[in-house]
Order: sequence, then C-alpha cells, then structure tokens
Amino acid sequence: MASASTMPAQQQLEQPTSASHQPPISIDTQHDDMVHDVQLDYYGCKMATCSSDRTVKIFDVNGDQYNHTATLQGHEGPVWEVAWAHPKFGAVLASCSFDSTVLLHRESRPHVWQPLYTHRFHESSVNSVAFAPHEHGLMLACASSDGRVSVLTHQNDDSWTSSVLRDSALGVNAVSWAPYTPTDSTEEFSSLSLVTGGCDNRIRFWTHAQGQSAVGAEWVEETDVLGGTLRHTDWVRDVAWAPGSTTSKMTMVASCSEDGTVIVWTRTSSVEGGEGKWMPALLHTFDGPVWRLSWSVTGHILAVSSGDDSVTLWKANLDGTWQEVSTVEEVGADGATSDTH
Repeated sequence: MASASTMPAQQQLEQPTSASHQPPISIDTQHDDMVHDVQLDYYGCKMATCSSDRTVKIFDVNGDQYNHTATLQGHEGPVWEVAWAHPKFGAVLASCSFDSTVLLHRESRPHVWQPLYTHRFHESSVNSVAFAPHEHGLMLACASSDGRVSVLTHQNDDSWTSSVLRDSALGVNAVSWAPYTPTDSTEEFSSLSLVTGGCDNRIRFWTHAQGQSAVGAEWVEETDVLGGTLRHTDWVRDVAWAPGSTTSKMTMVASCSEDGTVIVWTRTSSVEGGEGKWMPALLHTFDGPVWRLSWSVTGHILAVSSGDDSVTLWKANLDGTWQEVSTVEEVGADGATSDTH
C-alpha cells in the first residue's frame, strides 16, 4: 500500500521551523502502532490521525495546543489515510484501510462521532481517499490495490451511489482531484478530473462529464497526454494536483515514487482554448523513497515527505527550476521513519 510515510506512534508530529526559528510543536498521538497519515480540516481547527492500531484519533487544535477528543473504531486492519470533507457538509471524515473498506464518520455534536456510511466495494486494500472540490457536491474517490478507483456520491435522499474506473491491474496507490474551474455560461455541466498513481510506475489522468445521463457518463482515461521522456521507474506512491487560480492558464500535478524522485507535471492551455501535454520537470532526487506530497493553499509551495527522515518544502523559481526553502527532520523513537506497506 502506498500512503503516508509511516512513523512510530510516539513520534512527534512536527511543523516547519519559521523564520524566527520557533521550535517544532510536538504531539503525542496516543496511537499504539505506526502512524500513517495526519490531516487538518479546512479551518485547521481539527486534526485526524490514523494508524496500524486500526483506529483514527481526532484532536481539537487551538494554537499550539492539540487536545485528543475522540477515537474512531471500525476498521479491521491498518488505516492508511484520512480525509476531511469541506465544512459546508459538516464535520465529515473518511478513512481507508487494508481491510478493503472505507468508513465515513460525522460529528453529530461536539466530540461525538457517528458512522455515516461504510463502503465495502473493493476486494483488496484501499490505499487512498480524497474528497472532490465542494462545488461538485459531496464526492469521495477511493483508490485500491485491486486496480480500481471508486467514486462515491452523496444523493439528496441521503443515499450513496458509486461509479468505478479501472486503473492499473497492479494496484492504485494514490488519487487526487483537479481543482474546480468555473465553466462558461454556455456549458450545462462542469467536468470532473482525477489523477492516479499506481504500482505500474505510471500516473494516469481521468475525466468525467458531470451532469450527463447515466448512459455514456463514464470515467475516461486521457491517453497520450504525457510529454517529454522523464518517467518514474518504481511504484508511484503519491500524486497531488496543485490548487489552481481561475485565471491561470497553467495547472500542475506533482508525483513521487519509490525511486526517490519527485516530478512536477505542467500543462498550459493555449489561447485558442486547447490544452497541451503534461510536461515533466524533475524537482529533486532524494536518498530514499518519497511517500507523500502536499501543496500549500496557494499552490506555490510543495511539501515532500521522504524516506531519508525529512520533510522538505520546495518553491518554483521563475526559470522553472525548484528550490528547497525549508526542511523539518523527523526524529522518531527509533531515530528514523519507514514505510512498511
């Protein structure tokens, strides 16, 4: 399974040192096994962590204070990732596990969480979950080792429907949504786009025409869209679509791999409205596998979590090259980080 860089449960989750050399904030997650993922909600007021101990833990965040308020159970295997929905849908959290399930929980009242939906579609480990931009509604993409990505959609009658795209037969490790882009007034629907990373060393782009009838409204892979010759040579562990400006003609996707490389893919729209190919640029080659990627809210800074025990922040220069601007060394109980799935 691909997912977060794993760390001992007692390892302290750290924030980058600022220009004032403020020391990192340390948090005891209270997990009994390796921590695989940590995510802040939209406002940065709640934090969720997940672990091989089969639980998800929720924390209230107030400045540099992180107070444990709930432990969510229900998974029967290691929990790889968690994802928060947009707050317009309430406090909704998704988690995925080696047990092949996806669980959704909702906070019904302060610090009280209730199961919202259990997704039991996949036949193998579910490695990644990601909510769509809220403008598309409450939608969740789930990537699995069975080679499929399922997309859950919440309906007005409180039911859930799903669509499926068949990706790499070797397994899918990561999924990320394209940012929402308002459509022209002449269009009746907006399109949905996904990028996936798999065990075949490839990334794939998928599109779906939202608003069409059920007939023909399937996910379609964009073929022959990768330019250049640079490619990953080992499993792609994570993909991250950069937040985009509605006025920008350029969009970026970052991918990382067990081969130690991070590639930033850039696509530019032409004046005529057409789109070119995704052109790759090597951000950096690390000394170990690269597990996770995360863009800043503006899409100008990329955080990279790698197997050489560090988290680094990168920013693009005007000439298209990437420069490291900050680093946080992760020191766990055993002095190192690793990924075991």
